[in-house]
This record gives sequence, C-alpha cells and structure tokens, in this order.
Amino acid sequence: MTGADLPRLSRATLPGPPPAPVRIVHLGLGAFHRAHQAWYTDAVDGEHVWGIAAFTGRGPAAARDLRPQDGLYAVVVRSADGDRATVVRSIVEADDGADVDRLRALLAAPSTAIVTLTVTEAGYRLLPDGRPDLSDPETAADLAALAADGGAAVPRTTLGRLLAGLAARRRAGAGPLAIVPCDNLPDNGELVRGALLALADRVDAGLADWIGREIAFVSSSVDRITPRTTDADLASAAELIGRRDAAAVVTEPFTDWVLSGAFPAGRPAWERAGARFVDDIEPFEQRKLRLLNGAHSLLAYAGLLRGHATVADAIGDPALRADVEVFWDEVARHLPEGLDLDAYRRALLERFGNPRIEHRLTQIAADGATKLRLRVVATLLAERAASRRGAGSIRPIAAWVALRLRGDELPDAAAAGAIAEALGTADPMPALLRIIDPRLTEDPALLDDLARAVDDARRPPEDQP
Repeated sequence: MTGADLPRLSRATLPGPPPAPVRIVHLGLGAFHRAHQAWYTDAVDGEHVWGIAAFTGRGPAAARDLRPQDGLYAVVVRSADGDRATVVRSIVEADDGADVDRLRALLAAPSTAIVTLTVTEAGYRLLPDGRPDLSDPETAADLAALAADGGAAVPRTTLGRLLAGLAARRRAGAGPLAIVPCDNLPDNGELVRGALLALADRVDAGLADWIGREIAFVSSSVDRITPRTTDADLASAAELIGRRDAAAVVTEPFTDWVLSGAFPAGRPAWERAGARFVDDIEPFEQRKLRLLNGAHSLLAYAGLLRGHATVADAIGDPALRADVEVFWDEVARHLPEGLDLDAYRRALLERFGNPRIEHRLTQIAADGATKLRLRVVATLLAERAASRRGAGSIRPIAAWVALRLRGDELPDAAAAGAIAEALGTADPMPALLRIIDPRLTEDPALLDDLARAVDDARRPPEDQP
C-alpha cells in the first residue's frame, strides 16, 4: 500500500480518548510548536484535560492541514539510530489566526488558563529597546481599530490580537491566566508584558491596569531543532504510523524547556517530560540564545556565502567549525559560571552535525537584523569593552551584510523596508549595520574592523583568510 492509499490520520482512523477540553490557547501554529509545547503537553496529560486551541500566524495553511485530522499529527524523532514516530493528540482545535472572534471567545472562557506564543522574534514588532514599534503600519492600524471599537476590531498583529482577547476576558470577568512567550527573546515574559501594557495603555487605561493586576507573564527558554517538513518527511511519517499525515513534523531527539513565573489558573505537569521550573531563567536564556542561536546565525550567513545548504553541511566545513569555536570562546567569557558550557558545546556540535536533520540555512537566515541584534551584538560589545577585537562575533554580522550586498533574497519581516533603503544609499554597509544596532557604527575602530570583515566575507571561499 502506497502513502496515497493510506487512510488520512484522524480520530476516526486512529481511535483514542475523547479530545481534551481547551485549557491552552496557542498563537503561532507551526512546526516548532507541534514538536515542542504541544509535544510536552501530550506527553504529560494522561488524564486528557489540557487541550490546546492553536491559531496560525502568517497564513491559514497549518490549520487547513490539521482540521481534517482533528488536530492529530505525528512527531518523527530522527536520530543516527533511525526514526520513531509518536502521534500527538494535545491540539484539539486548529484555527486561522485571522479568526479573532474565536480567539476572543476562547480567552473569555474561565476554563482557559494559559496562552503560549511562537511567532518568531520579528513577529512581536518591537523596537530594539523592547517598546512596540508604533511606526509599524499594522500596529498603528490595530491600535486605532481597538481604540475605536475594541469588541469588533479584527487586529492583524499578534500583540493586537492578544490584546483583543484579553479585553474580552476582562469584560467576561473570567479571571487570571498566564501568558508564556516561547520565542528567542531575552526575558521574553517581561518583554511581552511591557509591550502589551504599552499598547493597552493607548487603547484603554483600564485594560492596561487590569492586565497589570490579573495576567501573569512567564519567561521561557525553548530548544529543539525542528526544520521545515518536506514531502519526503511526510512520506516517512506515513510509513511509520500507517496513516497519511499532512501535518507531521520531524525533529531531533534533544529537547529542553526552562520556565520561570507563576501560573495562576494552573498548568500541565510539564516537568514530567523534562521541563524545568527555575527562579532565575536569564543564565539558561543567554546560554541558549548566544551559543546555539548565535552559532546558527553564524553558520547560516557564512555557510550560504560558502555554498552550503544545511547546518550539518556548514558545521562539517573545517573553516566554519573553527569560526564557531572562536565565537563560542567569546560568548563563554560573558556567561555566568555553573552552566557546564563545555558539555553544552559538545552536545551542540553533535546536534549540528546530525546529517539526518536537514535544517536549511535559508530557514535560519530569515529575520537576520533582529536575530543578530539579540544573539550576537551583546557579546561583540562586551569583547570590545574588554579591549578585545571580537573577531568571532564580527563574523556573523559581516556575513549577513555581505549577503545583503550580494543581493541574496533573505526574508526580514521587521526590517525589509529599512534594508531596501540602506541598499539604495551611496554607502550601504554602515547603513545596514545601523539596522542591526546603531552602536555598531559609533566606534570608528569597530566600524573599520567590520568593514574589513565584510570585504573578506565577499571574497570567493577559496580566497578567504
């Protein structure tokens, strides 16, 4: 029997317990959520009481794939020893993110206890200092619509939609809940809290006061490499589970989730699947953001310049492997003790080198201006403050600029207009650096070092130092 002949995965073709009631709402239904937060919830919810209603972000495709399957999908864990698949049942409702009325109804329900988010760093539409970008046209439009008639507005931005849902919860008197951002942003719970309060204050000061009193914000650090699913991955999943599955995801064996904050309306026992709850999340955030995500950015931009396609290809290049080690040495000097960085680095090299996880560099390369600001700039500035050149941290920034100057098409939702404007100037290199962080151009010596590194990065690989 071929994959096309198999029955479609659904609760009818793979019977099991009845769907759990919705207690969690998720914004940003994508492969990572399915491989991480939804997987954790499924793994610990033996009583089937923590159902997830997941809303898409940039388009409705994921909801279209999941609805005929009643929310079921397979997580294929791919290791050197082979593949194993688990059917996850925690998503009980998949919705188009544009269905704000449904989001309002769910957040107004007292039974909803948690909102989780995976919308990418750029999806929050924040300025480098964490404030909402009020010059963003969609943010401005959402604020105007919410201020005019919050109960009928149909916001387009993630924070605008979340604000609409929270306003509905306040009107319903539904009580507190926890909001858990799961994107690679430092202190992401507090960051989203500040952004939401700033937006709410422009819509309704009473709403801002209510959010400040009733809503808990939980910071989290998430980690599981999850590449985009391919047709070959879907075929592999079908073979493993004996059902056609349009929403399967492929991921690595490693997974990690660290959380810090309160859940006033309860939560699943995620610690049963290995999640950790800590008082101070910053060391874990910084270790992951700078070592894993920073190295991913370095491999993405420098790897594309050298003709590589995947993380495994790039880390197998001796020159790039050496660049990563130099970069990690710099990062390690500015992280606190007690994080077992040597073991963490060894594990990262093993994960990066897994040839059976096809993590495309083009996927990682998206939204580079925001990612580099968060993942690399702090280490570079700390190295310069210590009178060191910061060559390892310069490398990913210079490679990104070189790709932009070469004309590569790299999606960047938050900075596309600024990048186009910079490329049209007489001297685009410093203009591009200012988009990442203006401080990169304030020190003439640093600017000279960056300029030399960009020139080096633009040479053919065989001529690079």
